[in-house]
Amino acid sequence: MTVDVLRPPAPAERQARAAVAVLFLTNGALFANLLPRFPQIKADLGIGNAAYGLAVAAFPAGAIAAGLAAGVLIRRLGSGRVAVAGTVLTGVGVLAAGTANSVVLFATALFLAGAMDAITDVAQNAHGLRVQRRYGRSIINSFHAIWSIGAVLGGSMAAGAIALGLSRGQHLLISGVVFGIAACVALRFCLTGPDTEPAVEGTDTEAAESEPLPEERTKAHPRTAYVLAALVLIAAAGALVEDAGSSWAALYLSDSLHASGTLAASGYIALVGAQFVGRMIGDRLVDRFGQRTVARSGGLIAAVGMGLALAVPTASGTILGFAAAGFGVATLVPAAMHEADELPGLKPGSGLTIVSWLMRLGFLLSPPAVGLVADATSLRVGLLVVPFAGLLVILLGGVLGPRRRGAV
Repeated sequence: MTVDVLRPPAPAERQARAAVAVLFLTNGALFANLLPRFPQIKADLGIGNAAYGLAVAAFPAGAIAAGLAAGVLIRRLGSGRVAVAGTVLTGVGVLAAGTANSVVLFATALFLAGAMDAITDVAQNAHGLRVQRRYGRSIINSFHAIWSIGAVLGGSMAAGAIALGLSRGQHLLISGVVFGIAACVALRFCLTGPDTEPAVEGTDTEAAESEPLPEERTKAHPRTAYVLAALVLIAAAGALVEDAGSSWAALYLSDSLHASGTLAASGYIALVGAQFVGRMIGDRLVDRFGQRTVARSGGLIAAVGMGLALAVPTASGTILGFAAAGFGVATLVPAAMHEADELPGLKPGSGLTIVSWLMRLGFLLSPPAVGLVADATSLRVGLLVVPFAGLLVILLGGVLGPRRRGAV
């Protein structure tokens, strides 16, 4: 039996990996700089909860409205350029939202920021997957881990700006300029040439053999529609679990389990922290066991962990349950994006765009869905969507790739 030997990445490929990491960092940091400012914006605009909720929903609405344009832009301009342009425009939208003096302007600015964020997200993932093909092994999860670092950095910057008494305009202008410049510098080190290049020599043999050439990518395959639908559901399952943590963890712990405010905040922190750990080790796990096994194992961890937490409701058990859910879904979105980007029968960038676009519907629709179930029964019942998402991944995980021959 022979084992394929991966060539070490060239300096240009290492630089491109660092450039993509910067793009993920800036994408995570920009909007996170605005989030801690929302309470002050709401108070300054003098709006109620209903108007505030509708205004904030403009961000995912903008993402959904513009998301499908990403594939066309990537094919025409290249993923690197699109990601950087989207980053700069996201910063503009965030600044406009932070300084808006009316609810209409606030919502309009958030719509623009959401639209640009969606396009940036697809483009940076497309370029990251392109670099991954050059490496011949999984690296995409590390980029998503760096996005989490960016989100923490952005939130910390906002907290610091508030402590220093900086106005929203000063604070968000500084963050927009800093991260916009960082993205523009990163563009210098992105890969050049078309995004449809075939795999290069020296990468994993089986991966190179299975990588479709550009002219083969548009040939119709009967299973493409089914696989794409399954990938959308897998990505949406990951998004649903993330949203359950951000939207409902603190509320469930405080209202249903009577936890203190500090302890209640630990539910979301546990989910995000465990997700970060899962993404940091995710690439090694994928290379060793394959996307399929890692995703199904993660789905089982999420389903069992959160299922037990809901079956025996305690504050500490629920926090551990959210941690298990975050760890379990850590690789789902990157895995679905990777597989969608490789699907035959679609134009380059189309599969990735569709998965990213429809995944955002999960972020938009899951809060009201859980809320309706919670109003009709209880929030504990509504949070059953988390173990259900884990079971869905176990069921559909077969569409993901197996372990590559020669991977260690």
